[in-house]
Amino acid sequence: MRWVATARPVREGPVRPRGATYDDPVSSATVGVGDDDFVTGEAVALDLPPASIGSRILSGFLDYLIVWVATFTLVSAGTAMSQQLDDALIAATVLVCFLVAWLVYPVTIETLTRGRSLGKMAAGLRTVRDDAGPITFRHAFTRGLLGVVEVYLFWGIPAVIASILSSKGKRLGDMLAGTYVVRDRVTAQLPPPVPMPPQLAGWAMNADITQLPDDLAMAVRTFLPAAPTMTPQSRDEMGRKLLAEMSLYISPPPPPGNHPEYVLAAILADRRRRDTVRLARDTALRQRLTAPDRMS
Repeated sequence: MRWVATARPVREGPVRPRGATYDDPVSSATVGVGDDDFVTGEAVALDLPPASIGSRILSGFLDYLIVWVATFTLVSAGTAMSQQLDDALIAATVLVCFLVAWLVYPVTIETLTRGRSLGKMAAGLRTVRDDAGPITFRHAFTRGLLGVVEVYLFWGIPAVIASILSSKGKRLGDMLAGTYVVRDRVTAQLPPPVPMPPQLAGWAMNADITQLPDDLAMAVRTFLPAAPTMTPQSRDEMGRKLLAEMSLYISPPPPPGNHPEYVLAAILADRRRRDTVRLARDTALRQRLTAPDRMS
């Protein structure tokens, strides 16, 4: 993973010794996460400032040119092949060409590259979730759908205005998708991830957590490392409140009798595991598809 960032533990709580049991609620990781910090799947605050407006305009301009070249090529080819058709079919062909160039292509490339269009590759940028995790098709599709309006239909003006007004440089598509753009060219060293409570590993592995919102996951990642610094009453109330909110998106419910912080940690740990497995599977598939033909 390559990011322009440095991991910075603001203040660390007591670190659990190797081989220790989970008799106490989760109490290790980075605390002191600010409102403008990026938080990874390991609940680590990173100095990952949003990409500058200049670099985003550069990458957007490159993508804009690529999309319009693709649009012109597809429309020219489509109309040439449909000269014998009536006007309605010609119009439908042109519409499909615009749809492919303006929506299908951007969504596909950002999904396959985990947030990097050709323009972003050239500018060294990447789109990430609000919790700094890799984006999925849902995020790419939401950004692409809004991009048709704010980038291509209105020449990118709404996107530039929204990015200037947003503290994290978000365009309208980022606001709706829960994403934003960061630089992608410095390695960040991360502390250990949130540990999986052993007694909940089996439940978490089989639970349905696909609908869990990114902002709620980020709130839990911020809470767990900060919990040891809170008063017992506030810590208990916050843990139960977050678990109640998460329970709306988790099925089946966790086994009874477990501390809320254990359940929250189990959900985050397995969510990170699933992200890791998905990224490894995507990488393996991409390598198979792009591997040179050994028979030639």
